[in-house]
Amino acid sequence: MDKNSKRKILYLSLVLLLALIVLFAFVDTGSRGEKLTTDQAYNMLESGEIEEWYAVENSVILIKKTGSEIQDGAFPTSSDYYVEYTKSFFDIFYAKTMELNEGKNPETDTTYVANNFVPQGPSAWDTIMPIMYIVLGVVLIYFLFKMFSSSGKGAMSFGKSKARASVNVKVRFSDIAGADEEKEELQEVVEFLKNPSKFTSLGARIPKGVLLVGPPGTGKTLLARAVAGESNVPFLNISGSDFVEMFVGVGASRVRDLFDQAKKSAPCIVFIDEIDAVGRQRGAGLGGGNDEREQTLNQLLVEMDGFEANEGIIVLAATNRSDVLDPALLRPGRFDRQIYVHIPDVKGREGIIKIHAKNKPLDDDIDYKTLARITSGFTGADIENMLNEAAILAARAGRPKIIMEDLTEGINKVIMGPQKKSRIVTDSDKKITAYHEAGHAIVAKKLKYSEGVQEVSIIPRGSAAGYTMSRPENDDQHLSFNKLNDRIAELMGGRIAEELIFKDITTGASNDIQVATNIARKMVTEWGMSKKFNFINFGNDQEVFIGRDYQSKNIYSEKVAGEIDEEIKRILDDNYSRTKKILTENIQYLHELAKLLIEKETIYSNELDMLLAGKTTEQIVRHMNNEVKKRKKKEEEVKAEFDLIKKVKENEIKLKTAEVFLKNGIISKEDYDKILNLRDEDLKKLESLKEKKMKKSSPEYNEVQEISSKDDKVEDKKEEAVEKPEKTEKVEEKPKKRTYKKKEKQEDEDKGE
Repeated sequence: MDKNSKRKILYLSLVLLLALIVLFAFVDTGSRGEKLTTDQAYNMLESGEIEEWYAVENSVILIKKTGSEIQDGAFPTSSDYYVEYTKSFFDIFYAKTMELNEGKNPETDTTYVANNFVPQGPSAWDTIMPIMYIVLGVVLIYFLFKMFSSSGKGAMSFGKSKARASVNVKVRFSDIAGADEEKEELQEVVEFLKNPSKFTSLGARIPKGVLLVGPPGTGKTLLARAVAGESNVPFLNISGSDFVEMFVGVGASRVRDLFDQAKKSAPCIVFIDEIDAVGRQRGAGLGGGNDEREQTLNQLLVEMDGFEANEGIIVLAATNRSDVLDPALLRPGRFDRQIYVHIPDVKGREGIIKIHAKNKPLDDDIDYKTLARITSGFTGADIENMLNEAAILAARAGRPKIIMEDLTEGINKVIMGPQKKSRIVTDSDKKITAYHEAGHAIVAKKLKYSEGVQEVSIIPRGSAAGYTMSRPENDDQHLSFNKLNDRIAELMGGRIAEELIFKDITTGASNDIQVATNIARKMVTEWGMSKKFNFINFGNDQEVFIGRDYQSKNIYSEKVAGEIDEEIKRILDDNYSRTKKILTENIQYLHELAKLLIEKETIYSNELDMLLAGKTTEQIVRHMNNEVKKRKKKEEEVKAEFDLIKKVKENEIKLKTAEVFLKNGIISKEDYDKILNLRDEDLKKLESLKEKKMKKSSPEYNEVQEISSKDDKVEDKKEEAVEKPEKTEKVEEKPKKRTYKKKEKQEDEDKGE
């Protein structure tokens, strides 16, 4: 619990306590009964109806002789009647009572009135109470004011900034990977604040603002936190949405207050996260010149670079929509630097994986470079989420370490969501999905410029009935004409496979059609990859900003629009014919892969390569089953080692406790020796396990494994010869025919290029 929360609880407790005191002071717990006039009181006294009376505070209370509802002992807290106290009334009433009581016996005479209580004057409590009420009122008002105005969140502080000062930020530049240039740019800002003379001696001035631009999840806010951690100057952070409220003028007032705080703490850094919430372009015509957002932006522009100089204040800001920011905000003098935080490349992803895997037990077989390659397009946030999902999967399976299967499943969960194994899929749907995904995979493997296939599955995931996942070998920044055509052909593989096998088509290719059409449209309208139009742009790849683009229209005629549609159709038709030819020539692989998918549901690139190399479905299934057995065996060994280490640690603790008990005579030497023997036995088992592990990693053991694997391959070949003795001669002739077809196909492709 932080300091502000404790203070609020204290204020609330004091307010409740004061309220209870006031309640008990003002509320009378008794009942004084019916109010009488002085004449009524005199008459009742003279007629003998009053049994007892008592003067208290500002009243004279009475209890009647007969018919009283007041219980014994309740008087004078409760009474039947009361009369307002005055000096004259009390004197007369007291005199009359004394006359009636003169010479009377209280035990026998009915006219006797008990008045044993002497009249009370103002008590000390009556004197103190008015003063206490005044003090309590002042204290109550003070605490209410403090409670509502603390932390700048009260009704009296709408115009106060909500900026929070960061203290003891633990993030450093060393905790960030994949952003070396970005860190170098920000490191200069930190050094400028620490040692300004190093730069001012050369005539350099400190940058007034640095804008971090990049896609979501690339680490813009993390970089700002690292600046706070590296810098020894005050760091004020605020969100762009914190400036704007429902009250007019509050945003501009908060901007002024923010920079007033910064001036008092200069040199300092001000960080505005998601600045596009307050820095959007002005003059959109969607709110008028008196728009609250525009007033806030105008004040921000003035504070950053206006008539008054703000020396020693550096403004850091982050956004993923720099295209909608006002040009006046982006000019030098306000944001002198714009640092684009890119999606990390393969080297950066490897570094990010290592950082996030520091506190996670990963299996020894995991290759960071392979992981970095297959996570192409992932941001730092995606990688952190992927490793977290993998850790959850390992914990769910009861594994002490995270294995590669957990990581690949974590990648798939980040991209497409979890598997839906519980969904009931009919045999017909399963077969259609198998051939559909097999079509994608076969086409991807046969195309020269395809990104390859990482995984093929017919298990539903997200909104997809199945999926074929590609992973590029390299992070290419440019998309070539041939690569885009191969991508369109790969997307068409599923639909064409359905058409060839079932002589019918389904709705399963809807997303493939959408993606392929978008690629073809961009090839024609944006990327100049059309033979008819060549080097012409007809489109805009930026997101629409209503305030700027709501009146925009096409810059080409209706005739050109029709020609664009024809060119898009031509690209799609050419690739459709090419894809159909590939699948027709490789129909036997299509059948085998579909059969394998129905059998195993999910396969990876290794199994696909084996199938295309001529292995039968039965051989691949046997290979996959052996791999599963090996993996399970390894998991059991790792779990046994983990449990043994845990047991040894527990025995060490027990042994230390037993030593203390032995010294104090609580246990005997025999009991101690038993615990010692158990510890030694577990240590021997652990050493034996480690020796076996070292043997397996030795070169000699690997040579034996290679020989045994070669023997397995020989056995597979023998099985093939036994299963297919008649086709031995044809197998020798096939490579020649395939080579000829490949050459012919390559020549056709070269001509097409």
